Amino acid sequence: MDNDTEKEKEEFLYPRSRYRGEFTPENMVFNSNLQEFAHKVNYICGLETNGKISSEDAYGRIKKLWKQLKSSKHNLSIGEDRDPE
Repeated sequence: MDNDTEKEKEEFLYPRSRYRGEFTPENMVFNSNLQEFAHKVNYICGLETNGKISSEDAYGRIKKLWKQLKSSKHNLSIGEDRDPE
């Protein structure tokens, strides 16, 4: 495959939306993590809907992803008051 085709495939499979919130490196990283979470949940739902995985398996996978996202939020101090400098 040439680079243009590969790039189009990547953009189709993993679309990214522009970030429009308050810019901080932490917010940008969390936004990226949140978009990745949403894409993975979408794939898991598709697998479950088409009978490729069980509902219990889908739930477990999504729960694991949620815990990772929650940990990311905590580690990046998103939504927490910061000490004024």
